[in-house]
Amino acid sequence: MPRRDLTGLPAATRTAAFFDFDGTIIAGYSILAFLKERVRRGELGAADIARTAVSLAQSALGQIDSRDLIARGMHEWSGRPLADLEALGERLFESELRERIFPEIRALLADHRRQGHVIAIATSAAPFQVEPVARELGIEHVLCTRLETVDGILTGKSRGPILWGRAKAEAVREFARAHGIDLRRSHFYADGDEDVALMQLVGHPHPTNPRPQLEQMARVKGWPVQRFRSRGSPGPDAYVRSFVATASALPVFAGAVAMRALTGDKRQAANFLIATLTEISLGLGKVRLNVQGEENLWAARPAVFIWNHRNIFDAQIVGRLVQRDFGAVAKKELQGVPLFAAASRFMHIAFVDRSDTRAAVAALEPATRLLGEGISMLVAPEGTRTGGSGLGEFKKGAFRMAMAARVPIVPIVIRNVDDIGSRASGTMRPGTVDVVVLPPVRVEGWTQRDLGRRIAGVRQSFVDTLEHWPAGPGKRHARRKRREAS
Repeated sequence: MPRRDLTGLPAATRTAAFFDFDGTIIAGYSILAFLKERVRRGELGAADIARTAVSLAQSALGQIDSRDLIARGMHEWSGRPLADLEALGERLFESELRERIFPEIRALLADHRRQGHVIAIATSAAPFQVEPVARELGIEHVLCTRLETVDGILTGKSRGPILWGRAKAEAVREFARAHGIDLRRSHFYADGDEDVALMQLVGHPHPTNPRPQLEQMARVKGWPVQRFRSRGSPGPDAYVRSFVATASALPVFAGAVAMRALTGDKRQAANFLIATLTEISLGLGKVRLNVQGEENLWAARPAVFIWNHRNIFDAQIVGRLVQRDFGAVAKKELQGVPLFAAASRFMHIAFVDRSDTRAAVAALEPATRLLGEGISMLVAPEGTRTGGSGLGEFKKGAFRMAMAARVPIVPIVIRNVDDIGSRASGTMRPGTVDVVVLPPVRVEGWTQRDLGRRIAGVRQSFVDTLEHWPAGPGKRHARRKRREAS
């Protein structure tokens, strides 16, 4: 039976991690996405836009505090069905807010879960702004500004306090009392100047992307500051580097054409093309690869190389790792992209129509024949870029190709590629991407009858690797030194 204090509540023996929302979990302010959508729909006229601009200016000049700004914003929703805003929140989450989640936050959440901590969001935002993101991240507890309704219609007022500044700190204190949480052992991540009171309430304050006043307080108190730069608008240098990388493709293609014309060797021209393009792209993008199990890339060739697909950059990473003598499977929509269309003149790319199973199987037949000729194949078995923190289901195409050609499957597990670009991003950011290449999986003895079970086993190897990432040589050496020193 849990120990209780004099009030009858559970004794404070648990540790929690509290997270602010705007600027901490996501880049920027979620409410701006809602305002832009209202402007796009023509729901805000010139007078509404001017009134909002005045309120924002007054807040920036310190003439009103954020609590007043939030109250004015709530008034703008007066008379609207709450269900409409909830539906809008879900749509904007899918189209915009999911991409703004900092991948560093996902890593922090995983770390706190491993330690058994209670996790909660504490924010002044409204439920329709924050709850879709909370579900995506698996965060059960959300402390936010609740909206007053009458018969499902918003009144333009809050139900209870606006959770800003000290009101947020009090809400966290009450939540801690109700859940037996010891705030002296707990963590709080936030960016706002108004969150100083809550920072001082917990034992482990973490100013995250802090604004000026909070950053100054952090220096005085010695609080560790952390900054996330993987979301929001890339800096001008990122766009310049992206442009240069794209422009460099033209002379590289010209070189590949010349090589093919002079030697008549299509395969060598393709190897030159891919190796050069991926080296330039990742080099200009300032992306470093931290690879474990690199020897498995060469343990068995040809092979079907598979990887977990998150954005357009992980395919470049896999191409850089495999280096030579390979083709690829891609969705049919990419056939109209000039870069892919040009590349398909040098290397075999099987463009697959995911909506037509029979046509997709037929498109893979030439790729399967090439495996028998010594050409490896690159396939993302999920079939599309996967959002969220999970792993999509693996489709059968890659595995059937390997079985038909009697070649092994080489799993390439990629972690934190989200750090260099979101699912929809076209601009690469600097960073280090961690990769583990697992040993080749032999398919001798596989049958159509047990194919589903075999695929599930390969997929589970991805899940296990992502959940229990192996320590690299540097970390193992450091741990050994610590053990020796003790």
